[in-house]
Amino acid sequence: MREVEERTQRLAQQWNNPAYRISASWLDRVERENRDLSAMKLIVLAAVYGLNPDQMLALCPPSPPAESVEPVSSPNATLLLSEGPLNDHARAWLPDTLVTETPPAETMLLPSENGNGSSPLRRGVVGQRDRTLEPMIRPGSIVLIDTQKRAIAHRREWTSEFDRPIYFLLTRDGYVTGFCELDKESTWLTLVPHPLSYESSRRWKYRKEIEVIGTVTGVALRRVS
Repeated sequence: MREVEERTQRLAQQWNNPAYRISASWLDRVERENRDLSAMKLIVLAAVYGLNPDQMLALCPPSPPAESVEPVSSPNATLLLSEGPLNDHARAWLPDTLVTETPPAETMLLPSENGNGSSPLRRGVVGQRDRTLEPMIRPGSIVLIDTQKRAIAHRREWTSEFDRPIYFLLTRDGYVTGFCELDKESTWLTLVPHPLSYESSRRWKYRKEIEVIGTVTGVALRRVS
């Protein structure tokens, strides 16, 4: 990995673009967390490893048969749903219980559907006492969690609070959600509240006192308290 870092550093200088440099720590996260690659990173790695376009395409998994993909199209305009595939998808993602049932006091991780542990996606509910991301994500909201994405993103990987990664975490006291920061030695993980939240930052010893369950990839926001 250090050799790759050195080679990409030379390519970045040769191509006069510092964005082409790939650090060893970033490459380690790609291999451990199965993270996606941008086109720029893919070009650089292909140059380092001496892969041509045909060899790269041969590594791609085959596409699923067209008939196996459920034909649910996206509307071109805002719709009030009544019935059909779109309504079924919306009901699954936004169940009536989101507003009809009282949210739990504590943030909780919901059981896997039908006990199926093969999917990397899990769902959780933000508890009434978990106001770390309020008002952006209010208590009672349902979050979709990708358990394969556990690496804490570096500051340069996001530009605003709207694309800043949100993490679902397990501490000795229970589950929490929020923004996260790691110190340079990756010893301490700090839970960072939303700037408008009244909650304070908290920190734990990384991987000893706190576990990253995954990254929040979707939110069904509760607007009614």
